[in-house]
Amino acid sequence: MIEGLRRDRPAFLASVTNAAEAEMAFRGGAGIIDCKDPATGALGALDAEAVRDIVEVISGRVPVSATIGDLPAEADAMVPAAVIMAATGVDIVKIGFFGDRDPRPAIVALGREKQPSTQLVAVLMADSNPDFSLLPILAAHGFAGAMLDTADKSAGRLTTVLSNDRLAEFVRAAAANGLSSGLAGSLQRDDIAGLARLNPDVLGFRGALCASGRVSGLDPKKLAAVRYEFERARSASAAREKSVA
Repeated sequence: MIEGLRRDRPAFLASVTNAAEAEMAFRGGAGIIDCKDPATGALGALDAEAVRDIVEVISGRVPVSATIGDLPAEADAMVPAAVIMAATGVDIVKIGFFGDRDPRPAIVALGREKQPSTQLVAVLMADSNPDFSLLPILAAHGFAGAMLDTADKSAGRLTTVLSNDRLAEFVRAAAANGLSSGLAGSLQRDDIAGLARLNPDVLGFRGALCASGRVSGLDPKKLAAVRYEFERARSASAAREKSVA
């Protein structure tokens, strides 16, 4: 499971491109600051120096994650990229598995090279027939969590790509294997209440936080609106738990 998350679930992950956005997202209620370059792909990687700046400005107040880019599922490509990103001081390195290549050899290699101070999170692509049978393999090789995201941001948001039943299946399977679960992929604020009822550990946002699309800058008003929906969803969850008790 991902260490360092606040008790409130689901955690609000906000993807940022620089230190100024990171501070804005933190002040806007984000529980995970995610370093990503949306201009270079679904999981585009920021320059290592920019990631170090973000780690410095957040200074341990919440976990910081970083993507390694839209790479082929090959150990020779993924392991060096993960090592470089881990060296920036991030808490979590996110690794996306794209395409039809068997990712198991890369998963094994990543687990073998993982640094004790860095948690690994796998990102499976919801619009590419995600293979949930990978979850026990990820757990066996030292991954802390798994997320669903979308590779093609123009193809619709996660909630239109996969059914609610399929998303719930992923969350349950991750938990059964001791993995934190995350859901992302062009999510909007009106997705939060329904997805929160599935009990994921993390919901991830970028485009819904931006002024005019995911490659533009963060908008404080949109951050506030998303934060408000998280707070409503958490309150509803607490009320449901109290009624059951």
